[in-house]
Amino acid sequence: MSERVVVVNAGKMNYDHALDFSVLSNDVQVYDNSTNEELIERIQGARVVVTKELPVNAELLSQFPDTVKLIVEAGTGYNNIDLNAAKERGITVCNIPAYSTERVAHTVIMMILNFASTMQKQIGMLAKGDRSNFTKYLQVSHTEVNGKTLGVVGAGHIGMEVIKVAKALGMNILIHTRTPKADGDGIRYVSLDELLENSDYITLHCPLNDQTKHMINKETIAKMKPNAVIVNTGRGPLINEADLCEALAAKRIAGAGLDVQEVEPPAEDSPLYTLDNVIITPHMGWKGLETRQRLVGIIRDNVQAFFKGEPINVVSK
Repeated sequence: MSERVVVVNAGKMNYDHALDFSVLSNDVQVYDNSTNEELIERIQGARVVVTKELPVNAELLSQFPDTVKLIVEAGTGYNNIDLNAAKERGITVCNIPAYSTERVAHTVIMMILNFASTMQKQIGMLAKGDRSNFTKYLQVSHTEVNGKTLGVVGAGHIGMEVIKVAKALGMNILIHTRTPKADGDGIRYVSLDELLENSDYITLHCPLNDQTKHMINKETIAKMKPNAVIVNTGRGPLINEADLCEALAAKRIAGAGLDVQEVEPPAEDSPLYTLDNVIITPHMGWKGLETRQRLVGIIRDNVQAFFKGEPINVVSK
């Protein structure tokens, strides 16, 4: 049976050409990018298709050749793939869990520490030739994170890793999750409202679905403390970006650190680029070299396990 594997948008992962996809199979074809039309042409005869955050809806799946039996989503989230349509076509879908846990968690902590020391503003002042932080004492706020409260929405692999580091920094932890556990060791499980009302920093780590889309909006932002900072390294649409920008411009909350946005990249005229209380990064949490090498390794494990008839990390059950 064919063991042909096609990676249809490797450029999303291999932008620096440092990754080796030949480890996936003895028969691998790799394309940096593919339109839908190109994708259908390129996967003819393939048994496995590897995608990264590429929309694969029912219409596109209906055009897949019968040879395709596995889609590997090269990431943790898989809301971009129509699982029901894949199942109807007899196609298994698997993902890559936990490959970027530490790196994404460290991105969250980086943003929190940057806000605590107003680092973004300090760097901006130096870029403009303003050295008053050196000549007139410190001109910006500089606060401790120890003793502050971190609210964690979603307590999966990444959320728990953030908690581990935050506790090492001496932060108090509130968690909101679908499956609360017993309180203890500086951690309390609370409702979303209680978390929003009492957290100095809020970080989002829940999946994107109909229940969580725009969970952060005008109404929920109004419940936050004026000094609160929200960090999102999960999925951009967890936040209603228009409502967030309005609140940030009006200084209703202190700041936002966004590694993900509703539209990536944001529009050229997006206020996220210019608001002075925003740290915005290009969905880089998973893009560390070691992280991406680990990603390819787990893709290989998924593919090889499937070829042996023992699929792993299946999300289309």
